[in-house]
Amino acid sequence: MTFTYEVDREADGRWIVEIVELPGCLAYGASRDAALVAAQALAFRVIADRIEHGEHGTVVPSVAFVEAA
Repeated sequence: MTFTYEVDREADGRWIVEIVELPGCLAYGASRDAALVAAQALAFRVIADRIEHGEHGTVVPSVAFVEAA
């Protein structure tokens, strides 16, 4: 399973990363890397919640994150 993410910088200097395939899954950080780590952690929480509620299947063999072109 591969997730793409988009990175942007707000006018106030904060970075924001959004996981494209998980609507609403976005996180801010003081740096690009901090925002990416926070978004990836949130994505795993969303995936775990979906698995627990039977919304995503029972097995997630692997997960990868790639930046959107």
